[in-house]
Amino acid sequence: MSLKTFKKLLVGLSFLASASAFAAPVSITVDLFDIPSYGGLGDPDNFVGTVDVGANSTITSIAFDLTLTALDPSYLSEMVVAFESTDFANGVFFTPGLGDEFPGSASYSGFADLVDLGLSFQVGTDGLLRVEFFEDWDDYFFGTDGFWNGSFTFGVDTIDAPSPVPEPASALLLAAGLATMRYAGRRGARKSAATTMR
Repeated sequence: MSLKTFKKLLVGLSFLASASAFAAPVSITVDLFDIPSYGGLGDPDNFVGTVDVGANSTITSIAFDLTLTALDPSYLSEMVVAFESTDFANGVFFTPGLGDEFPGSASYSGFADLVDLGLSFQVGTDGLLRVEFFEDWDDYFFGTDGFWNGSFTFGVDTIDAPSPVPEPASALLLAAGLATMRYAGRRGARKSAATTMR
């Protein structure tokens, strides 16, 4: 392998290392246990939680494994969850029981690739994903309309601050780069000495 090719390879590897140091795909699972479903979106009685996914991170997918219980006269199709940035600028609504126009219990599981669907979104600088469980149709009676059990797993592209201590891979790249510079320096010095001797 020529020195020129080796240098190109090092530049390519260092670019990949830099890219991976700043964007890291992770998954975050949130477990649900008897989360109540009350009124319409924004109802003060609704359960609202936040998940710290990291500042300016992008939500790329949602996997779910849920059991919903809708209490009569509510329907399973009325139970909705909103995943949003805390400023409400970005997000998606999810209705697992879409089409199930009846009360009772049912289980739902699956995976939604938000990138493929054109629905991926970014949270703000606070790094918080806001989650609100609500009813699409308010049945106008007091109390709980239903319950959520199970889990959500979010695919997240995080934006991390660079680490002050280089990772082993970065240290190896740095060492390889220094070795290349040293080799090129020695070769240049030898060439210069050979030219002077002629």
